[in-house]
Amino acid sequence: MKAQLLLALVAATAFSGTAMADGAKLYNDKTCTACHGKDGKKPLMPDYPKIAGQNAKYVEKQMLDIKSGARANGNSAAMKGVMAIVSDAEIKELADYISKMK
Repeated sequence: MKAQLLLALVAATAFSGTAMADGAKLYNDKTCTACHGKDGKKPLMPDYPKIAGQNAKYVEKQMLDIKSGARANGNSAAMKGVMAIVSDAEIKELADYISKMK
């Protein structure tokens, strides 16, 4: 029983580390850094949001809404083209990564 618990803990830790690394890679590869800054705190334009540490569900919903066209206000047009190259699974991973940015 202890061995199974230890194995589950190791697997969970390894998976979360992989997800974080994948989130960081996606953040760079999908050009999030270009507008939101590499740390999510220094956006390109003063009216672009600082996203580091934002709630994951909120970030995910905003990205999905921009991708679908449900959100078309403000600066969302700037993200519309980028969202076309981001899958729903990648959106979830990005949202999780962004929520954990310090």
